[in-house]
Amino acid sequence: MKLSQLIQHLDVIGIKGDTEREVSAVTFNSREAGKDTLFVAIRGYSADGHDFIDQAVLAGASVVICEDLPAEIREKHTYIRVPDSRLALSLLACAWYGHPSGEIKLVGVTGTNGKTTIATLLYKVNTGLGFKAGILSTIGVIIDGQSYPASHTTPDPLEINQRLRKMVDAGCNYCFMEVSSHALSQHRTGGLAFTGGIFSNITHDHLDYHKDFREYLEAKRSFFDRLGEDAFAISNADDKNGKVMLQGCRAGKYLYSLQSMADFRGKVMEVDFAGMRMEIDGKELWVRLIGRFNAYNVMAVYAASVLLGHNREEIMKEISNASAAEGRFETIRGKQGIIAVIDYAHTDDAVKNVLETIHEINREGRKIITVIGAGGDRDRSKRAKMGAVVVRFSDKVIFTSDNPRSEDPLAIMNEMEHGVPGERRSDILKIADREEAIKTACMLAERDSVILVAGKGHEKYQEIKDERRHFDDKEVVTKYLKQ
Repeated sequence: MKLSQLIQHLDVIGIKGDTEREVSAVTFNSREAGKDTLFVAIRGYSADGHDFIDQAVLAGASVVICEDLPAEIREKHTYIRVPDSRLALSLLACAWYGHPSGEIKLVGVTGTNGKTTIATLLYKVNTGLGFKAGILSTIGVIIDGQSYPASHTTPDPLEINQRLRKMVDAGCNYCFMEVSSHALSQHRTGGLAFTGGIFSNITHDHLDYHKDFREYLEAKRSFFDRLGEDAFAISNADDKNGKVMLQGCRAGKYLYSLQSMADFRGKVMEVDFAGMRMEIDGKELWVRLIGRFNAYNVMAVYAASVLLGHNREEIMKEISNASAAEGRFETIRGKQGIIAVIDYAHTDDAVKNVLETIHEINREGRKIITVIGAGGDRDRSKRAKMGAVVVRFSDKVIFTSDNPRSEDPLAIMNEMEHGVPGERRSDILKIADREEAIKTACMLAERDSVILVAGKGHEKYQEIKDERRHFDDKEVVTKYLKQ
Protein backbone atom coordinates (compact mmCIF):
# COMPACT_ATOMS: atom_id res chain seq x y z
CA MET A 1 0.00 0.00 0.00
CA LYS A 2 1.21 3.52 -0.76
CA LEU A 3 2.31 5.53 2.26
CA SER A 4 0.27 8.53 1.13
CA GLN A 5 -2.92 6.42 1.34
CA LEU A 6 -2.03 5.09 4.77
CA ILE A 7 -1.41 8.46 6.39
CA GLN A 8 -4.25 10.49 4.88
CA HIS A 9 -6.24 10.52 8.15
CA LEU A 10 -3.29 11.21 10.47
CA ASP A 11 -2.71 14.50 12.26
CA VAL A 12 0.74 15.20 10.82
CA ILE A 13 3.13 17.80 12.27
CA GLY A 14 5.87 17.35 9.69
CA ILE A 15 7.24 15.02 7.00
CA LYS A 16 10.81 14.37 5.89
CA GLY A 17 11.09 12.14 2.82
CA ASP A 18 8.96 10.52 0.12
CA THR A 19 5.30 9.66 0.85
CA GLU A 20 4.65 7.92 -2.48
CA ARG A 21 6.71 4.88 -1.54
CA GLU A 22 5.19 1.43 -1.00
CA VAL A 23 4.85 0.03 2.53
CA SER A 24 5.08 -3.76 3.04
CA ALA A 25 3.94 -3.98 6.67
CA VAL A 26 3.07 -1.88 9.74
CA THR A 27 4.54 -2.61 13.18
CA PHE A 28 5.31 -1.01 16.52
CA ASN A 29 7.78 -3.74 17.48
CA SER A 30 11.29 -3.08 16.15
CA ARG A 31 12.00 -6.84 16.22
CA GLU A 32 9.27 -7.38 13.63
CA ALA A 33 10.62 -4.74 11.23
CA GLY A 34 11.68 -5.87 7.77
CA LYS A 35 12.16 -4.53 4.26
CA ASP A 36 9.95 -1.47 3.54
CA THR A 37 8.20 -1.75 6.93
CA LEU A 38 6.48 1.24 8.52
CA PHE A 39 7.62 1.44 12.16
CA VAL A 40 5.57 3.37 14.72
CA ALA A 41 7.57 4.54 17.76
CA ILE A 42 5.31 4.37 20.82
CA ARG A 43 6.12 5.59 24.30
CA GLY A 44 5.43 2.65 26.61
CA TYR A 45 5.52 2.27 30.37
CA SER A 46 8.66 0.19 30.57
CA ALA A 47 10.26 1.14 27.24
CA ASP A 48 10.12 3.93 24.67
CA GLY A 49 9.83 2.95 21.01
CA HIS A 50 11.78 6.05 20.07
CA ASP A 51 14.88 4.33 21.52
CA PHE A 52 14.47 1.54 18.95
CA ILE A 53 14.07 3.60 15.78
CA ASP A 54 17.63 2.87 14.62
CA GLN A 55 17.16 -0.84 15.30
CA ALA A 56 13.98 -0.86 13.17
CA VAL A 57 15.66 1.09 10.34
CA LEU A 58 18.67 -1.25 10.32
CA ALA A 59 16.25 -4.18 10.08
CA GLY A 60 14.77 -2.68 6.91
CA ALA A 61 12.08 -0.22 8.01
CA SER A 62 11.87 2.58 5.45
CA VAL A 63 9.22 4.69 7.19
CA VAL A 64 9.21 5.92 10.80
CA ILE A 65 6.27 7.56 12.54
CA CYS A 66 7.20 9.23 15.81
CA GLU A 67 6.47 12.07 18.21
CA ASP A 68 10.09 13.24 18.26
CA LEU A 69 12.51 12.90 15.35
CA PRO A 70 15.69 10.89 16.03
CA ALA A 71 19.07 12.62 16.12
CA GLU A 72 20.11 10.91 12.88
CA ILE A 73 17.86 11.30 9.86
CA ARG A 74 18.85 8.69 7.26
CA GLU A 75 18.67 9.41 3.54
CA LYS A 76 16.16 7.46 1.43
CA HIS A 77 13.95 7.00 4.51
CA THR A 78 10.73 8.79 5.42
CA TYR A 79 10.11 10.28 8.87
CA ILE A 80 6.65 11.50 9.86
CA ARG A 81 6.11 13.40 13.08
CA VAL A 82 2.72 13.20 14.86
CA PRO A 83 1.43 14.54 18.19
CA ASP A 84 0.29 11.09 19.43
CA SER A 85 1.88 7.98 17.96
CA ARG A 86 -0.56 5.63 19.77
CA LEU A 87 -3.53 7.23 18.04
CA ALA A 88 -1.56 7.24 14.78
CA LEU A 89 -1.00 3.48 15.10
CA SER A 90 -4.75 2.87 15.52
CA LEU A 91 -5.61 4.97 12.47
CA LEU A 92 -2.88 3.27 10.44
CA ALA A 93 -4.15 -0.17 11.49
CA CYS A 94 -7.67 0.69 10.35
CA ALA A 95 -6.35 1.89 6.98
CA TRP A 96 -3.94 -1.04 6.54
CA TYR A 97 -6.77 -3.59 6.89
CA GLY A 98 -9.22 -1.58 4.80
CA HIS A 99 -11.39 -0.16 7.62
CA PRO A 100 -13.14 -3.49 8.43
CA SER A 101 -15.19 -2.01 11.30
CA GLY A 102 -17.22 -0.16 8.66
CA GLU A 103 -18.22 -3.48 7.06
CA ILE A 104 -19.54 -5.20 10.21
CA LYS A 105 -21.86 -4.21 13.05
CA LEU A 106 -19.38 -3.67 15.87
CA VAL A 107 -20.73 -3.41 19.45
CA GLY A 108 -18.35 -2.44 22.27
CA VAL A 109 -18.89 -3.31 25.94
CA THR A 110 -17.18 -1.37 28.71
CA GLY A 111 -17.44 -1.22 32.52
CA THR A 112 -15.65 -2.69 35.52
CA ASN A 113 -17.61 -5.95 35.77
CA GLY A 114 -19.75 -7.88 33.32
CA LYS A 115 -17.94 -7.12 30.04
CA THR A 116 -17.09 -10.74 29.27
CA THR A 117 -20.53 -12.08 30.17
CA ILE A 118 -22.33 -9.44 28.10
CA ALA A 119 -20.09 -9.90 25.05
CA THR A 120 -20.32 -13.71 25.30
CA LEU A 121 -24.11 -13.70 25.65
CA LEU A 122 -24.48 -11.31 22.71
CA TYR A 123 -22.38 -13.69 20.63
CA LYS A 124 -24.48 -16.69 21.70
CA VAL A 125 -27.81 -14.92 21.19
CA ASN A 126 -26.92 -13.62 17.72
CA THR A 127 -25.44 -16.91 16.50
CA GLY A 128 -28.48 -18.67 17.95
CA LEU A 129 -30.64 -16.38 15.83
CA GLY A 130 -28.80 -17.65 12.77
CA PHE A 131 -26.29 -14.85 12.20
CA LYS A 132 -22.55 -15.21 11.73
CA ALA A 133 -20.65 -13.35 14.44
CA GLY A 134 -17.31 -12.81 16.10
CA ILE A 135 -16.17 -11.90 19.58
CA LEU A 136 -13.07 -10.18 21.00
CA SER A 137 -13.00 -10.84 24.75
CA THR A 138 -10.92 -11.68 27.80
CA ILE A 139 -11.60 -15.40 27.43
CA GLY A 140 -10.74 -15.57 23.75
CA VAL A 141 -11.41 -14.60 20.16
CA ILE A 142 -14.08 -16.41 18.14
CA ILE A 143 -14.55 -15.89 14.40
CA ASP A 144 -17.57 -17.69 12.97
CA GLY A 145 -17.18 -20.58 15.43
CA GLN A 146 -13.38 -20.81 15.20
CA SER A 147 -11.63 -20.04 18.53
CA TYR A 148 -8.29 -18.31 19.05
CA PRO A 149 -6.49 -17.39 22.30
CA ALA A 150 -6.78 -13.82 23.62
CA SER A 151 -3.69 -11.70 24.30
CA HIS A 152 -5.45 -8.91 26.25
CA THR A 153 -9.01 -7.91 27.17
CA THR A 154 -8.71 -5.48 24.23
CA PRO A 155 -5.86 -6.36 21.82
CA ASP A 156 -3.48 -3.88 20.17
CA PRO A 157 -4.89 -1.94 17.16
CA LEU A 158 -3.19 -4.10 14.54
CA GLU A 159 -4.60 -7.29 16.05
CA ILE A 160 -8.07 -5.76 16.45
CA ASN A 161 -8.25 -4.76 12.80
CA GLN A 162 -6.69 -7.99 11.58
CA ARG A 163 -9.33 -9.97 13.53
CA LEU A 164 -12.13 -7.71 12.24
CA ARG A 165 -10.93 -8.19 8.67
CA LYS A 166 -11.02 -11.98 9.17
CA MET A 167 -14.57 -11.68 10.51
CA VAL A 168 -15.68 -9.61 7.52
CA ASP A 169 -14.02 -12.03 5.08
CA ALA A 170 -15.76 -14.95 6.86
CA GLY A 171 -19.12 -13.26 6.30
CA CYS A 172 -19.76 -12.25 9.91
CA ASN A 173 -22.63 -9.82 10.47
CA TYR A 174 -21.62 -8.80 13.99
CA CYS A 175 -18.65 -8.44 16.30
CA PHE A 176 -18.99 -8.06 20.08
CA MET A 177 -15.92 -6.58 21.72
CA GLU A 178 -14.81 -5.88 25.28
CA VAL A 179 -13.35 -2.38 25.59
CA SER A 180 -11.07 -1.88 28.60
CA SER A 181 -10.10 1.41 30.23
CA HIS A 182 -6.45 0.70 29.36
CA ALA A 183 -7.40 0.35 25.69
CA LEU A 184 -9.36 3.60 25.74
CA SER A 185 -6.52 5.50 27.41
CA GLN A 186 -4.07 4.10 24.87
CA HIS A 187 -6.33 4.82 21.84
CA ARG A 188 -6.38 1.14 20.84
CA THR A 189 -9.93 1.57 19.52
CA GLY A 190 -9.14 4.81 17.66
CA GLY A 191 -10.67 4.96 14.19
CA LEU A 192 -13.11 2.07 14.76
CA ALA A 193 -16.72 2.59 13.64
CA PHE A 194 -18.92 1.25 16.44
CA THR A 195 -22.57 0.45 15.76
CA GLY A 196 -23.25 0.59 19.48
CA GLY A 197 -21.77 0.77 22.96
CA ILE A 198 -22.83 -0.74 26.30
CA PHE A 199 -21.93 0.40 29.84
CA SER A 200 -22.29 -2.21 32.59
CA ASN A 201 -21.11 -0.56 35.84
CA ILE A 202 -18.10 1.11 37.38
CA THR A 203 -16.30 0.51 40.68
CA HIS A 204 -12.75 1.14 41.87
CA ASP A 205 -10.30 -0.87 39.79
CA HIS A 206 -7.04 -0.42 37.86
CA LEU A 207 -5.95 2.44 40.12
CA ASP A 208 -2.41 1.13 39.68
CA TYR A 209 -2.70 2.40 36.09
CA HIS A 210 -5.11 5.34 36.34
CA LYS A 211 -4.13 8.14 38.74
CA ASP A 212 -7.50 8.12 40.50
CA PHE A 213 -11.13 7.07 40.13
CA ARG A 214 -12.01 10.22 38.19
CA GLU A 215 -9.42 9.42 35.52
CA TYR A 216 -10.69 5.82 35.36
CA LEU A 217 -14.28 7.05 34.92
CA GLU A 218 -13.28 9.56 32.24
CA ALA A 219 -11.46 6.82 30.32
CA LYS A 220 -14.69 4.79 30.26
CA ARG A 221 -16.80 7.82 29.32
CA SER A 222 -14.51 8.69 26.41
CA PHE A 223 -15.79 5.57 24.65
CA PHE A 224 -19.33 6.99 24.55
CA ASP A 225 -18.13 10.49 23.70
CA ARG A 226 -16.62 9.07 20.49
CA LEU A 227 -19.72 7.20 19.29
CA GLY A 228 -21.29 8.59 16.11
CA GLU A 229 -24.80 9.98 15.76
CA ASP A 230 -26.01 6.82 14.00
CA ALA A 231 -24.84 4.53 16.81
CA PHE A 232 -26.69 3.50 19.99
CA ALA A 233 -25.44 3.91 23.56
CA ILE A 234 -26.89 1.71 26.31
CA SER A 235 -26.24 2.38 30.00
CA ASN A 236 -27.15 0.93 33.39
CA ALA A 237 -29.63 3.34 34.99
CA ASP A 238 -29.11 1.74 38.42
CA ASP A 239 -25.37 2.49 38.51
CA LYS A 240 -24.76 5.92 40.05
CA ASN A 241 -22.52 6.83 37.10
CA GLY A 242 -24.77 5.25 34.47
CA LYS A 243 -26.27 8.51 33.25
CA VAL A 244 -22.94 10.33 33.60
CA MET A 245 -21.52 8.01 30.94
CA LEU A 246 -23.95 9.37 28.35
CA GLN A 247 -23.67 13.10 29.12
CA GLY A 248 -21.43 13.99 26.17
CA CYS A 249 -22.71 11.24 23.88
CA ARG A 250 -24.10 12.04 20.40
CA ALA A 251 -25.45 8.52 19.83
CA GLY A 252 -29.03 7.43 20.55
CA LYS A 253 -29.24 7.02 24.35
CA TYR A 254 -31.00 4.14 26.11
CA LEU A 255 -31.16 2.95 29.72
CA TYR A 256 -31.79 -0.48 31.25
CA SER A 257 -32.76 -1.13 34.87
CA LEU A 258 -34.01 -3.56 37.49
CA GLN A 259 -35.24 -0.93 39.94
CA SER A 260 -35.98 2.39 38.23
CA MET A 261 -37.65 3.86 35.14
CA ALA A 262 -35.78 2.96 31.97
CA ASP A 263 -36.23 2.08 28.30
CA PHE A 264 -35.66 -1.60 29.12
CA ARG A 265 -36.91 -2.84 32.50
CA GLY A 266 -36.46 -6.22 34.12
CA LYS A 267 -37.16 -7.96 37.42
CA VAL A 268 -35.67 -10.96 39.23
CA MET A 269 -38.44 -13.29 40.42
CA GLU A 270 -36.54 -16.32 41.75
CA VAL A 271 -32.90 -17.45 42.08
CA ASP A 272 -31.22 -20.79 42.78
CA PHE A 273 -27.96 -22.57 41.91
CA ALA A 274 -29.40 -23.68 38.54
CA GLY A 275 -30.41 -20.21 37.31
CA MET A 276 -33.08 -17.57 37.82
CA ARG A 277 -36.57 -16.61 36.75
CA MET A 278 -36.83 -13.08 35.36
CA GLU A 279 -39.48 -10.80 33.95
CA ILE A 280 -38.62 -8.61 30.94
CA ASP A 281 -41.15 -6.51 29.02
CA GLY A 282 -43.89 -8.11 31.15
CA LYS A 283 -42.93 -11.64 30.05
CA GLU A 284 -41.29 -14.30 32.20
CA LEU A 285 -38.24 -16.31 31.19
CA TRP A 286 -35.79 -18.69 32.84
CA VAL A 287 -32.09 -17.96 32.39
CA ARG A 288 -29.16 -20.23 33.19
CA LEU A 289 -27.21 -17.39 34.83
CA ILE A 290 -27.31 -16.64 38.54
CA GLY A 291 -27.53 -13.45 40.60
CA ARG A 292 -28.70 -9.85 40.29
CA PHE A 293 -25.39 -8.81 38.75
CA ASN A 294 -26.09 -11.30 35.97
CA ALA A 295 -29.66 -10.02 35.67
CA TYR A 296 -28.15 -6.65 34.75
CA ASN A 297 -25.95 -8.39 32.18
CA VAL A 298 -29.05 -10.08 30.72
CA MET A 299 -30.82 -6.72 30.47
CA ALA A 300 -27.85 -5.19 28.62
CA VAL A 301 -27.85 -8.11 26.16
CA TYR A 302 -31.60 -7.86 25.66
CA ALA A 303 -31.46 -4.10 25.06
CA ALA A 304 -28.59 -4.35 22.57
CA SER A 305 -30.26 -7.21 20.68
CA VAL A 306 -33.49 -5.23 20.37
CA LEU A 307 -31.58 -2.18 19.11
CA LEU A 308 -29.82 -4.41 16.57
CA GLY A 309 -33.28 -5.07 15.16
CA HIS A 310 -34.08 -8.58 16.40
CA ASN A 311 -37.49 -9.90 17.47
CA ARG A 312 -38.03 -9.57 21.24
CA GLU A 313 -39.56 -13.01 21.80
CA GLU A 314 -36.81 -14.71 19.79
CA ILE A 315 -34.18 -12.79 21.80
CA MET A 316 -35.70 -14.06 25.07
CA LYS A 317 -35.70 -17.62 23.76
CA GLU A 318 -32.00 -17.44 22.89
CA ILE A 319 -31.14 -15.79 26.24
CA SER A 320 -32.92 -18.71 27.98
CA ASN A 321 -30.84 -21.20 26.00
CA ALA A 322 -27.50 -19.47 26.66
CA SER A 323 -25.09 -20.48 29.42
CA ALA A 324 -22.73 -18.12 31.24
CA ALA A 325 -19.20 -17.36 30.09
CA GLU A 326 -16.54 -19.76 31.36
CA GLY A 327 -15.45 -19.01 34.93
CA ARG A 328 -18.37 -16.70 35.66
CA PHE A 329 -20.40 -18.15 38.58
CA GLU A 330 -19.66 -21.61 37.25
CA THR A 331 -20.96 -24.30 39.62
CA ILE A 332 -19.53 -27.76 40.29
CA ARG A 333 -21.41 -30.27 42.43
CA GLY A 334 -19.48 -32.65 44.66
CA LYS A 335 -20.30 -35.41 47.12
CA GLN A 336 -22.50 -34.86 50.20
CA GLY A 337 -24.32 -31.93 48.56
CA ILE A 338 -21.21 -29.72 48.44
CA ILE A 339 -21.32 -27.05 45.74
CA ALA A 340 -18.28 -25.17 44.46
CA VAL A 341 -18.55 -21.86 42.60
CA ILE A 342 -15.74 -20.72 40.29
CA ASP A 343 -15.78 -17.00 39.54
CA TYR A 344 -13.46 -14.41 38.01
CA ALA A 345 -14.41 -11.81 40.68
CA HIS A 346 -11.22 -9.88 41.48
CA THR A 347 -12.50 -6.57 42.88
CA ASP A 348 -14.24 -5.98 46.21
CA ASP A 349 -17.49 -5.08 44.44
CA ALA A 350 -17.44 -8.18 42.22
CA VAL A 351 -16.66 -10.45 45.20
CA LYS A 352 -19.50 -8.83 47.15
CA ASN A 353 -21.92 -9.44 44.25
CA VAL A 354 -21.02 -13.12 44.06
CA LEU A 355 -21.20 -13.70 47.82
CA GLU A 356 -24.48 -11.79 48.15
CA THR A 357 -25.91 -14.02 45.42
CA ILE A 358 -24.75 -17.14 47.27
CA HIS A 359 -26.42 -15.82 50.45
CA GLU A 360 -29.63 -15.07 48.55
CA ILE A 361 -29.79 -18.67 47.31
CA ASN A 362 -28.48 -20.18 50.54
CA ARG A 363 -31.80 -20.50 52.37
CA GLU A 364 -30.70 -23.74 54.09
CA GLY A 365 -27.87 -21.96 55.95
CA ARG A 366 -25.05 -23.81 54.17
CA LYS A 367 -21.56 -22.99 55.44
CA ILE A 368 -19.64 -20.76 53.00
CA ILE A 369 -15.88 -21.20 52.54
CA THR A 370 -14.09 -18.72 50.27
CA VAL A 371 -10.68 -19.15 48.65
CA ILE A 372 -9.33 -15.88 47.28
CA GLY A 373 -6.17 -13.90 46.50
CA ALA A 374 -5.27 -10.60 44.85
CA GLY A 375 -3.09 -9.96 41.81
CA GLY A 376 0.50 -8.87 42.31
CA ASP A 377 1.86 -5.69 40.66
CA ARG A 378 -1.69 -4.36 40.40
CA ASP A 379 -3.97 -1.97 42.31
CA ARG A 380 -3.02 -2.44 45.97
CA SER A 381 -5.79 -0.15 47.26
CA LYS A 382 -8.45 -2.83 46.75
CA ARG A 383 -6.72 -5.61 48.74
CA ALA A 384 -7.90 -4.65 52.24
CA LYS A 385 -11.38 -3.91 50.84
CA MET A 386 -11.50 -7.39 49.33
CA GLY A 387 -10.42 -8.87 52.67
CA ALA A 388 -13.17 -6.97 54.50
CA VAL A 389 -15.89 -8.02 52.05
CA VAL A 390 -14.98 -11.68 51.86
CA VAL A 391 -14.80 -12.21 55.63
CA ARG A 392 -18.11 -10.39 56.09
CA PHE A 393 -19.95 -12.83 53.83
CA SER A 394 -18.06 -16.08 54.53
CA ASP A 395 -17.87 -18.49 57.46
CA LYS A 396 -14.29 -19.44 56.66
CA VAL A 397 -11.77 -17.67 54.42
CA ILE A 398 -8.53 -18.93 52.90
CA PHE A 399 -6.25 -16.23 51.52
CA THR A 400 -3.96 -17.57 48.82
CA SER A 401 -2.04 -16.63 45.69
CA ASP A 402 -3.79 -15.26 42.62
CA ASN A 403 -1.22 -14.14 40.04
CA PRO A 404 1.48 -12.85 42.43
CA ARG A 405 3.78 -11.86 39.54
CA SER A 406 6.90 -10.21 41.04
CA GLU A 407 5.39 -9.72 44.53
CA ASP A 408 5.71 -11.93 47.60
CA PRO A 409 2.36 -13.81 47.98
CA LEU A 410 2.56 -13.52 51.79
CA ALA A 411 2.89 -9.73 51.56
CA ILE A 412 -0.23 -9.59 49.37
CA MET A 413 -2.17 -11.80 51.81
CA ASN A 414 -1.07 -9.63 54.73
CA GLU A 415 -2.45 -6.56 52.94
CA MET A 416 -5.75 -8.37 52.42
CA GLU A 417 -5.79 -9.26 56.12
CA HIS A 418 -5.62 -5.55 57.02
CA GLY A 419 -9.31 -5.33 56.09
CA VAL A 420 -10.33 -8.16 58.42
CA PRO A 421 -11.76 -7.12 61.83
CA GLY A 422 -9.75 -8.42 64.79
CA GLU A 423 -12.53 -10.67 66.07
CA ARG A 424 -12.70 -12.47 62.69
CA ARG A 425 -9.00 -13.13 62.15
CA SER A 426 -9.31 -16.59 63.66
CA ASP A 427 -11.64 -17.45 60.76
CA ILE A 428 -8.98 -16.94 58.11
CA LEU A 429 -6.12 -19.14 56.92
CA LYS A 430 -3.21 -18.04 54.75
CA ILE A 431 -1.95 -20.70 52.33
CA ALA A 432 0.28 -19.35 49.57
CA ASP A 433 0.07 -22.46 47.37
CA ARG A 434 -3.25 -22.08 45.50
CA GLU A 435 -3.76 -25.80 44.92
CA GLU A 436 -3.13 -26.51 48.60
CA ALA A 437 -5.58 -23.75 49.53
CA ILE A 438 -8.32 -25.25 47.33
CA LYS A 439 -7.58 -28.75 48.68
CA THR A 440 -7.87 -27.42 52.24
CA ALA A 441 -11.23 -25.77 51.45
CA CYS A 442 -12.54 -29.09 50.12
CA MET A 443 -11.31 -30.89 53.25
CA LEU A 444 -12.95 -28.31 55.55
CA ALA A 445 -16.26 -28.47 53.68
CA GLU A 446 -19.06 -30.16 55.61
CA ARG A 447 -22.21 -31.65 54.10
CA ASP A 448 -24.06 -29.07 51.91
CA SER A 449 -21.28 -26.46 52.19
CA VAL A 450 -20.62 -23.90 49.45
CA ILE A 451 -17.02 -23.28 48.36
CA LEU A 452 -16.31 -20.09 46.41
CA VAL A 453 -13.00 -20.03 44.54
CA ALA A 454 -12.64 -16.46 43.32
CA GLY A 455 -10.24 -14.34 41.31
CA LYS A 456 -9.09 -16.37 38.30
CA GLY A 457 -12.22 -17.81 36.72
CA HIS A 458 -11.44 -18.88 33.14
CA GLU A 459 -7.65 -18.38 33.44
CA LYS A 460 -5.60 -21.52 32.86
CA TYR A 461 -2.36 -20.21 34.34
CA GLN A 462 -0.66 -18.52 37.28
CA GLU A 463 1.88 -15.75 36.79
CA ILE A 464 4.71 -16.26 39.29
CA LYS A 465 7.84 -14.16 38.86
CA ASP A 466 8.47 -14.13 35.09
CA GLU A 467 6.82 -17.49 34.47
CA ARG A 468 3.32 -18.54 33.45
CA ARG A 469 2.52 -21.94 34.96
CA HIS A 470 -0.49 -24.06 34.08
CA PHE A 471 -3.21 -23.72 36.70
CA ASP A 472 -6.95 -24.21 36.29
CA ASP A 473 -9.24 -23.57 39.29
CA LYS A 474 -12.00 -25.70 37.81
CA GLU A 475 -9.63 -28.62 37.21
CA VAL A 476 -8.23 -28.46 40.75
CA VAL A 477 -11.63 -28.04 42.44
CA THR A 478 -13.07 -30.99 40.50
CA LYS A 479 -10.09 -33.17 41.48
CA TYR A 480 -10.48 -32.57 45.23
CA LEU A 481 -14.29 -32.53 45.32
CA LYS A 482 -14.21 -36.08 43.93
CA GLN A 483 -12.02 -37.11 46.86
